[in-house]
Amino acid sequence: MQEPILSLTDDPDPAIRDQIGAVLVSHNEEQVGAYERRPLSVTVRDATTNAIIGGLVGRTALGLLFIDLFALPTGLRGLGLGARVLGMAEEEGRKRGCRAVLLNTATFQAPDFYKRHGYRVFGEIEGVPGVKRIFLTKDLAV
Repeated sequence: MQEPILSLTDDPDPAIRDQIGAVLVSHNEEQVGAYERRPLSVTVRDATTNAIIGGLVGRTALGLLFIDLFALPTGLRGLGLGARVLGMAEEEGRKRGCRAVLLNTATFQAPDFYKRHGYRVFGEIEGVPGVKRIFLTKDLAV
């Protein structure tokens, strides 16, 4: 077999993620058998334009809910909307049989928001000086 070709880009075609994901899924299924993996999103839309102005994007797999992105505009924070969005995702995770949820946030983002909603820190790592990436989890089997 010839040596594989390696390449690096800062602008990957979205198909690259799908192709690499297929390799990972194939490996995972060799280890644990076929399993369900599904995307999940909760969108927040402007009532006038119907444009997406925030929300949550994640996925479920192997009994876990992963929250990949969660953002609300500044003017909609502190009004309980974030709790509702998070609650909708957690409930859907439970319906899909997830035992826990995992996410990460930065020190300047929303670690206290998540802690107020029952999340606990299980790891931290510093990136640029003064900014930590915080990894949190919550048991969904309640």
